[in-house]
Amino acid sequence: MPYIVDGHNLIPKIPGLSLRAIDDEMQLIELLQEFCRVQRKALEVYFDNAPPGQARLRKYGWVTAYFIRQGTSADQAIRNRLEKLGRATSDWIVVSSDLAVQAAARRSGATVVKAEDFSRQMQKTLQGIGQASEKGADTILKPDEVEAWLKFFEGESQNGED
Repeated sequence: MPYIVDGHNLIPKIPGLSLRAIDDEMQLIELLQEFCRVQRKALEVYFDNAPPGQARLRKYGWVTAYFIRQGTSADQAIRNRLEKLGRATSDWIVVSSDLAVQAAARRSGATVVKAEDFSRQMQKTLQGIGQASEKGADTILKPDEVEAWLKFFEGESQNGED
């Protein structure tokens, strides 16, 4: 199931991120990219208050970010997206702790996940990646193992030349 995320609602729920940071949106997008890569799921994230002339849609791998112009809100953009999805909303998960966004998502048939719960799920997923890569980094070959691999590959290259 793909996700629709209320970006500014999620940022303060993630340890280390703050709405006060100048690059808070990009920090969140980077985390979401990694989460989506691992989960192999698409995600749309909505941010409001884009400066005039800066409202846009940008793709970052599995993540599509919508920067909503001033004068409207990410909440409204999410409600509009749910309307456009129609019956397909039942295939989507909406991430927000905003009660109005949750109510709109439920009315449309989407699954609702609180931002706090999604934050925990995302942290668990990303920690799993870190632990797996740390295990790989700790692998050190003994000198005799290196020698065995060198002999193996020498034999491969000689067999390939025949």
